[in-house]
Amino acid sequence: MRHSDRDIRWLPGFNWVTLFFFLFLYLPLIILVVFSFNASRSATVWDGFSLQWYAKAFANDDIQRATKNSLIIAVFATINATTLATMAALALGRNRRVRRKQMFSGLIILPLMIPEIVTAVATLTFFAAIGLSLGLGNIIIAHTVFCIPFAYLPIRARLQGMDESLEAAARDLYSGKWATLRLVTLPLLMPGIISGAMLAFIISLDDFIITLMVAEAGSTTLPIYIYSLVRIGITPEVNAISTVLLGISIIIVTVSYLIGKKT
Repeated sequence: MRHSDRDIRWLPGFNWVTLFFFLFLYLPLIILVVFSFNASRSATVWDGFSLQWYAKAFANDDIQRATKNSLIIAVFATINATTLATMAALALGRNRRVRRKQMFSGLIILPLMIPEIVTAVATLTFFAAIGLSLGLGNIIIAHTVFCIPFAYLPIRARLQGMDESLEAAARDLYSGKWATLRLVTLPLLMPGIISGAMLAFIISLDDFIITLMVAEAGSTTLPIYIYSLVRIGITPEVNAISTVLLGISIIIVTVSYLIGKKT
């Protein structure tokens, strides 16, 4: 049997390298989750099972305020980013008069390849130059721009996989452009839109670097609050908050994947 026909596991040590990779990637997360249920305040010494840190986290007024800010920002940023991403995908995917579509598509996803710290500094500089001071509005604008590529990719993938003959059939039956868009294109595109919106939401909810740069006083989000707690030491309360965020992220990403898989 030729080597090219074999399973890649025939390579010496491949199984051990794979095992080490997954341990390195997920073991810290497992430890974080386990110690969030630690009865002791120590973040490294196990002293029994307890839910007290979750109760304290949910009862903390500062955490509630930061969570509220994070949700407000994530919801508005998701709506804005998904709307703009859908418009961009339709313009590049259904408008034959647009030239250099690959170039424009590349420009849309370019923020994914730019270091986030560069985007954060550039956004902060831009806001300072124009004197923009909108509180949570600054973060919403920054998150909207940053989340557009994440929403755009699933929408574009769904649009490329759609059968254009269905839209052509609607037009042949004397359906107008807006009616075709509303009754045919958007319903068929909806799984991609939902998947993109979920990704944008979780990216906005978990973002730290851009938020830290552009946030003003009174605009503390949950990731920033967690960072402020970590600076004075890791505690089970921090682990509990982080575990909740991790769980929400896993659920949303999983649902987004399942929706995208059906497309």
